[in-house]
Amino acid sequence: MSVVLEHVGLRVGNDAVIDDVSLAFERGTMNVLLGPTLSGKTTLMRLMAGLDRPSTGRILVDGEDVAHVPVRRRSVAMVYQQFVNYPSLSVYENIASPLRVAGVGRAEIESRVAEAARVLRLEPFLRRLPAELSGGQQQRTAIARALVKRAALVLLDEPLANLDYKLREELREELPRLFAESGAILVYATTEPSEALLLGGRTATLWQGRVTQEGETPSLYRDPGNVDAARVFSDPPLNELPVVVAGGRARRSDGTPLPEAMIPSLPDGSYRIGFRVEHASVVEQDDVAASQGDVFPGTVSVTEISGSESFVHIDVGFAVWVCLVLGVHDWRPGARAAVSVDRDGIFVFAPDGSRLQPSVVRRLPHAATG
Repeated sequence: MSVVLEHVGLRVGNDAVIDDVSLAFERGTMNVLLGPTLSGKTTLMRLMAGLDRPSTGRILVDGEDVAHVPVRRRSVAMVYQQFVNYPSLSVYENIASPLRVAGVGRAEIESRVAEAARVLRLEPFLRRLPAELSGGQQQRTAIARALVKRAALVLLDEPLANLDYKLREELREELPRLFAESGAILVYATTEPSEALLLGGRTATLWQGRVTQEGETPSLYRDPGNVDAARVFSDPPLNELPVVVAGGRARRSDGTPLPEAMIPSLPDGSYRIGFRVEHASVVEQDDVAASQGDVFPGTVSVTEISGSESFVHIDVGFAVWVCLVLGVHDWRPGARAAVSVDRDGIFVFAPDGSRLQPSVVRRLPHAATG
């Protein structure tokens, strides 16, 4: 089975909710839709499921336009973040419901439900009603119902958001394998770049109803083609800085010279540079005065400690940048510090948002600064 979206758009009034999206999904593949809330992920899934009809473009299944094929005739399963279960049916019957509708035999129903319940840790709850379950258990019931259906197209819209951390990590590994073994196309929507990287496969980044880039997930992370794709695939947010190069001198937009060690060689013009938190390090107070002018001095705004890592927000005057530091640190708000940026981690974007490829930047003569 293949699913192809050709220049698909959806308008609501004067607003383009989905704008000229073209994507292709092949049998047995893991596909991620990555974007912030309201970027169009759920709407795109509803279009693929046949719950909504596109205003423009076509959705093809094995080459056939399915615009007029009713949902009940499509081999599709969909799970929302807001789980939906039948309140009057037991967990067992909720999971078995699509199989009963399809006329599957009793023995096969029992086998499939038992396997799904085992994988999703639902065996102790099969006789309970949804109202007797926690939110996470109800979500697992909805996922199990999609699993037993063995649909050719499985759409999972942030399905693990309501689960505890340990189970979420286990299912991130288990679900792609389970659905891939059935030969299904798995499309998984998330707001979290880290989840996309854990799932692997292919990722499409969405921004304001548009697909900004699509490709193999690790490559897309390492090599964003435009500023919108880089922003979507950065959490915490991408650190950014407008840059003006004139007469071989690189400066901020207010005219302040920029460190030569940081800025790649660029021809005259306006640019935006961006770098992720892992390419920004903290220079502590005692070392700021001794630095050679290749850092951005400032003060600590806040420190977020997340176990083995700390995210340090530093106000450098014209922006607040975030640095990733390994270990637990307790820099106090207002403490002097500075940001040092790894030049190899810098992305350079043109005024239209497109990214200048490193090979182009590096073969230019190095700009003087001062």
